[in-house]
Amino acid sequence: MNAQPHPFSALSPDCVLDALEAVGLRGDGRLLALNSYENRVYQVGMEEGPPVVAKFYRPGRWTNAAILEEHAFAQALAEAEIPAVPAQVIHGQTLHEFGGFRFAVFARRGGRAPELDDPLTLEWIGRFIGRIHAVGAQAAFTERPTLDPDTYGREARDFLLAGAWLPPELVAPYTAAVDQALDGVARCWERAGDIGAIRLHGDCHAGNVLWTDAGPHFVDFDDARMGPPLQDLWMLLSGDRRDMLRQLGDLLAGYEAFCDFAPRQLYLLEALRTLRLVYYSAWLARRWDDPAFPAAFPWFNTQRYWEERILELREQIGAMDEPPLWPL
Repeated sequence: MNAQPHPFSALSPDCVLDALEAVGLRGDGRLLALNSYENRVYQVGMEEGPPVVAKFYRPGRWTNAAILEEHAFAQALAEAEIPAVPAQVIHGQTLHEFGGFRFAVFARRGGRAPELDDPLTLEWIGRFIGRIHAVGAQAAFTERPTLDPDTYGREARDFLLAGAWLPPELVAPYTAAVDQALDGVARCWERAGDIGAIRLHGDCHAGNVLWTDAGPHFVDFDDARMGPPLQDLWMLLSGDRRDMLRQLGDLLAGYEAFCDFAPRQLYLLEALRTLRLVYYSAWLARRWDDPAFPAAFPWFNTQRYWEERILELREQIGAMDEPPLWPL
């Protein structure tokens, strides 16, 4: 029996161009698919003016209200002169519908990967993340989830185990490792205490920070949610503890000029990394019916993939019990 086609299979180049024309943007036929798996994102050449970026949201993922919260947050940042790229307002709205798809249009903003081994670059990025968080702390999302051990950990674990994604012989070792790791996450949350949650970028890795001669700008607020501020900092750290300590110091040198940083959050650093490991596996599994995912991630759901995840979780169990990067 043939599987049902994925909804994005109907998003042809003609559909993209027709959707833009429906809101008054006439493309010239030049279409470039940009690197996005959760949604479909295209750079589209215009008959008049510079190219635009059209983002077609994955059907069923977010409600309209949740998408509009993303747009409002990015707009608030832009109004505060923070280099985020908000959705364009067209005919009085930022979210549009065509052919069963919801989409938004953004100005095209190019850039290159930031040099994260440069202390001045990290300090510059830290300043803007501090400004993002200062705005993020002024209000709360009501339609978007909160990043915590339940949403990123237990729910993801339960989805993987209920869906029989693992080879039978690895179910018990994975279950033992993930349960012990999530127990460690819970202890880290207890040590950190009441950090509080603010509006975050949510997925602030180097790929979502584009660098120009004028400095960084931040793109793709699709994963914006409530959560601990450290979430927008830790993915910019790499290397051993000594390297991460130096990098975090550089980031915070800029960050704390605009936003206070509670050092107790450092208890969450390895916990957040652990949660991302579990959540990422569940994200791939949840999207496996999208043909783009088997093509882009052919190593997922192999014996070797799950063996490596078990080893990573065991390493994280030890890492979460180590002292934080500096004494608190």
